[in-house]
Amino acid sequence: MTGMRTTGSSVTFRSPFRLKGFKAPEPPGVYAVETDEEVIEGNDRTTYVRVATLLYIEAGGTIRTVTVDPADLQAALERDVAP
Repeated sequence: MTGMRTTGSSVTFRSPFRLKGFKAPEPPGVYAVETDEEVIEGNDRTTYVRVATLLYIEAGGTIRTVTVDPADLQAALERDVAP
């Protein structure tokens, strides 16, 4: 049997940031992130395979959902805390 699981978290940027595919930098702040994973059940164990990472961007009373590369998001977070 296969299914999906979604986990939520948040990320905080102290400075404006830009991810691949963004036309302009986004302002600093707290952003919601959701990760969708496909559940693959085997005989010995259950594994999870990431199928999407979504970043929620609020601006002007609207929420935009953007699919992002988790490695790109992690790199942006690391740049944000670098001196």
